[in-house]
Amino acid sequence: MMEKPQAEPPHRAKDVTRHVGYALKRAQAALRSAMDGVLREHELTVPQYATLELLALNPGMSNADLARATFVTRQSGNVVLQGLQETGLITRPATADHGRARPAHLTEEGRARLDAVQDAVYAVERHMTAAIPPERVAALLTDLDRMAAALEE
Repeated sequence: MMEKPQAEPPHRAKDVTRHVGYALKRAQAALRSAMDGVLREHELTVPQYATLELLALNPGMSNADLARATFVTRQSGNVVLQGLQETGLITRPATADHGRARPAHLTEEGRARLDAVQDAVYAVERHMTAAIPPERVAALLTDLDRMAAALEE
């Protein structure tokens, strides 16, 4: 059996901005700010947009599943879903068929709003990834997945 190569031990950098965690947070904050800007024009927030994207791919997701996938608490996820429902972008049954889950679905208006904003959001990501050579994007995604998995163990 092959041993896992040992990572460098955690260190105190003379400059905290040289830590991986700091760099990830800086990139995340810059992405969030850029996305907030383009989404505001479409009267959406990042969690609302992420919810619409997920429901387009996986109709019928529950609040709990959507909250996990959009990195918010179930309570915050419920607020997001209520707002989307009140603006006519999603539908949910008034009561659950079984348990407490009420599956959410995009409305036609929700699909249209998502279609209208996707190009702008994808342009933000293209702008961000244009800063690195295209052949490194796949490796970056793999590395980010590995880092997240390491912390989830």
